[in-house]
Amino acid sequence: MQPPPPPASRDIVLIGGGHAHVGVLKRFAMRPEPGVRLTLICRDTHTPYSGMLPGYVAGHYGYDEVHIDLRRLAQYAGARFFRDEAVGIDHEARSVRCRSRPPVPYDWLSINIGSTPRLDATAGAGEHAVPVKPIHRFNARWQTLLERIEADPGPIRVAVVGGGAGGVELLLAMQVRLHRELAVRGRDPGELTFALFTRGARILPTHNARVRAHFEATLRRRGIEVHTATEVVAVEAGRLQAADGRWHAADEVVWVTNAGGADWLRDTRLTLDDDGFIEVGDTLQSLSDPRVFAAGDIAHQVNHPREKAGVFAVRQGRPLADNLRAAVTGRRLRPYRPQARWLSLISTGDRHAVASRGGLYLAGDWVWRWKDWIDRRFMARFNDLPPRPSA
Repeated sequence: MQPPPPPASRDIVLIGGGHAHVGVLKRFAMRPEPGVRLTLICRDTHTPYSGMLPGYVAGHYGYDEVHIDLRRLAQYAGARFFRDEAVGIDHEARSVRCRSRPPVPYDWLSINIGSTPRLDATAGAGEHAVPVKPIHRFNARWQTLLERIEADPGPIRVAVVGGGAGGVELLLAMQVRLHRELAVRGRDPGELTFALFTRGARILPTHNARVRAHFEATLRRRGIEVHTATEVVAVEAGRLQAADGRWHAADEVVWVTNAGGADWLRDTRLTLDDDGFIEVGDTLQSLSDPRVFAAGDIAHQVNHPREKAGVFAVRQGRPLADNLRAAVTGRRLRPYRPQARWLSLISTGDRHAVASRGGLYLAGDWVWRWKDWIDRRFMARFNDLPPRPSA
């Protein structure tokens, strides 16, 4: 019989169940730190993997295949799981204020809560648009949208606002799924029309010309309208308005742009950038409070700014875990430099995908199978949990 673990003398508190924090939990599970207690505070018990979200929307994956069970992972790591929402930080008392429970004390704190839609910057968007972020809340909104479209006979026009990879990939996935659902019900998929709006001069601006050309051709072939250099300034029931004053019909508007940091962070002493994201240094520590770390979309690494992409949150899991372990044991923290170029595997809704990295361009069904293999292997790390090492 194993002896009970020693009492905790130091507390690491994790706010949010993002990709970096699931990596922290797994690494501490495989190598526990004596006398250190982990606590995860998250309002949801399951967190989605962003890389598989378009495949889930398209109907290629079920709910459990794209979600990590946070309560189970926390239990596996020997961590406490509080299903609640953080609303503030008391830096002097070193405690996290929660919406529904007493404050949670910490010695070291890490924040990985993703980004929050900035719908208030566009008139009517809060009432009439469906924001994709935060991703962990998207499933309920998607199911509602799916049911509404399926139950409403007659022509329906769906608009996606956001011309980056996330917006384009999600739009194509939605089209594939909704066309299939209507066909199964004996309805004409032609009842649905789709449009993409982006204020940029071109779609996928951070990708190379051949990748952009592939998706431009795909959108044309599938009859999707693309409105570039078109900033959406207002949304009403059944329509949206561009900056040039023109109105465009839109029965459903999905918002894949204008995200920022959570509002409650503005009432903390943490240094934030102009979009409300936590500014961190090379060790992922806050510039204003070294006892607070941040990773994923909510963090802005000031010396190495990168676009908001899930690949960075995944890669930050290991250095974040290592630096939290070093901090709590009094060892030297190590700087982390994210890669300057990274591989993106972007699906087209059907089982086809494009690989993009710098000037690299590859496309085909085999790229989707490659992406599927990578994504499933990632999920298996957190859902197919091996026996923990003996104490």
